[in-house]
Amino acid sequence: MRTLHVDAGRQMGGGQWQALYLLEGLIERLAEAVLLAPAGSPLFQEASKRGVNVQPLTFPALLSGARRADLVHVHEARAHTFAALAGGAPLVVARRVHFPVRRSIGSRWKYGSAALYVAVSKFVASSLRASGVSENLIRLVYDGVPIPQDPARPEPGRVVALAKKPVELPGIHIHLTSNLWQDLSTASVFVYRSEAEPLGSAALAAMASGVPVVASGTGGLPEIVEHERTGLLVADGNFAGAVRRLLDDPRLAAKLGCAGREHVQRGFSADQMAENTMRVYHEVAKC
Repeated sequence: MRTLHVDAGRQMGGGQWQALYLLEGLIERLAEAVLLAPAGSPLFQEASKRGVNVQPLTFPALLSGARRADLVHVHEARAHTFAALAGGAPLVVARRVHFPVRRSIGSRWKYGSAALYVAVSKFVASSLRASGVSENLIRLVYDGVPIPQDPARPEPGRVVALAKKPVELPGIHIHLTSNLWQDLSTASVFVYRSEAEPLGSAALAAMASGVPVVASGTGGLPEIVEHERTGLLVADGNFAGAVRRLLDDPRLAAKLGCAGREHVQRGFSADQMAENTMRVYHEVAKC
């Protein structure tokens, strides 16, 4: 099966990392998996380093690739627009945002171009249905992350949060990270605060590393973090209290971290994401 992947993002966000993890998993399962990304973008550079077949995203390259592929998988909104215009092979659309689909004529045409939508959470799937996308066109495939061979070796009191989602907690020093995997290796707690997160792949990375997670109880996060078993969910805004609880009780922190790692190994690994995505591909390409 020949698959063409398209991502027009200029930044290396969670969606770009997920596209890269997926491609690495597909390389072992497919005869051909090609990525089109903006030349010089962080995704283009990282994919090149990892041995992924990545080529500069241009409209001629998309036109040519879409006609040779068995299906096209787009990973963000602009790529969806470009691929819909290019036509060619059946279109699979990754949906990693919860925003409602616009009702304009252009949006209806664009969203009507997809053979199937891959929603990364039940929360995202519900937003697609609320926007008028047929249930028959939606498939749930959770994001996945690599599983580090060894769990984190926490440094006491080291609380980590994403630099892109800064958190301020009175009396608690927060290390804001731009290199998530590196900083998770020594984290004692990971904090993920969001009002409506589609899923939370950074939280999955922390759990895979054996780091206990304190996360918002909103959006798709409750689908991956089970309160009091694989992490702590905060519904009342008292993140400081939840973090202090883990810092003051290392045994509880270790228990939640271990359970979270096992939870990701069972259901949210990058390999499982690739396997589940392949099932979607076989539906679309009929091969």
